[in-house]
Amino acid sequence: MDGIGVWEIKLPDGGDAEALEQLEASGLGSAAAVPAVPSILPLPLMEGPDEPQRRVEAICASLHRLAPFKPSSVVCLTGPGDGRDTVVEGLRTIADEAARLGLRIGLEPINRIGGEDWTTISSLAEAAELLEDADRPALGIQFDSWHVWNTPELVADIERYADRFVGVHIADWRGTTRGWCDRVLPGDGVGDLPQILGALDRADWEGYYDLEIFSDNGTFGNAWPDSLWDVEVEELARRGKDAFERVWEARIQTPLDQVSPGAV
Repeated sequence: MDGIGVWEIKLPDGGDAEALEQLEASGLGSAAAVPAVPSILPLPLMEGPDEPQRRVEAICASLHRLAPFKPSSVVCLTGPGDGRDTVVEGLRTIADEAARLGLRIGLEPINRIGGEDWTTISSLAEAAELLEDADRPALGIQFDSWHVWNTPELVADIERYADRFVGVHIADWRGTTRGWCDRVLPGDGVGDLPQILGALDRADWEGYYDLEIFSDNGTFGNAWPDSLWDVEVEELARRGKDAFERVWEARIQTPLDQVSPGAV
């Protein structure tokens, strides 16, 4: 593998210097980072301040903590609710701080299935519209196959907005998913990953393909008996890399006809 994502919640208190040394010694690049408070509006499923202003301040503080790791981008969510103006102003503040640190912010749309607990946006087009309102050069889109695989006209949207992508997360959607923390490896679900990867490749995405697998083993309240998080870490890394490579080799090189689904 070429890189690894840095999650702030996995950095031990007072252990940043050691973690940075480990990253540098590994030779791995730094993919998309995720701050401990990842959204502007409060998330009912994760801890953090209730006031959006305090959440924005927490995200800006996280940017300073994450900057030494030189991530390719830092993920940001809107959070749920009706506070669009609050989100726009929050994005502007976060983007200005990111620009001073030489970072990019990746606004991530969340799947419309179950997304009411996470977001106000569920498509690339909605993310782009929000970024237009915020109007800051440090802002981009965090693409996530698990979240947008079932978006209408996804291939066309990838072609339209790829120049705004600052990060790409890859995971597959279990046929009968049991929730947000129940993802499967590429090719093991019902998302058309060959089509998605083909579209990203044709759009000249040259950044990391960041494998992001949530698979609850009780950490978030559901101990799935087939949880991938119970697989030994090196074995899971090997399986994840092999799964991605199989889907990559099967990627669709020619755009699909958007009028006649399935036709080339």
